[in-house]
Amino acid sequence: MEKPKKKSRQQAYTLLVQVGRKDGDGLPKTATGGALMVYASGVDEAEAVRETVAILKQADLAPLDVTGYGTLEEREALGHDIHDDERALMQRALDENSVVVAQLTPFFNGEESAEDDLIQ
Repeated sequence: MEKPKKKSRQQAYTLLVQVGRKDGDGLPKTATGGALMVYASGVDEAEAVRETVAILKQADLAPLDVTGYGTLEEREALGHDIHDDERALMQRALDENSVVVAQLTPFFNGEESAEDDLIQ
């Protein structure tokens, strides 16, 4: 007899990660840093942040700051406009227990925030 699957406590979190420069980071030569929109799974937001930072460091990026925007349900409660493609990426992060980078925005000439452009 097959055991029923345990309900996962994992949730998908939306994170905005600001990165600085580091050799081999893949950012354009003239960029001063960047921001990444990320969907990451975790049992809580702190775990999602830890996993995201660890993976980005392995990818030769230099995470400086992470802002959490919560789960799908939390974002809906805040009135965020969440499109189907974004929902699909969140589900992928959850299904694969992974970190999905949805968008990378390089910064030039001291631009410091992509928050208004990335989170709506």
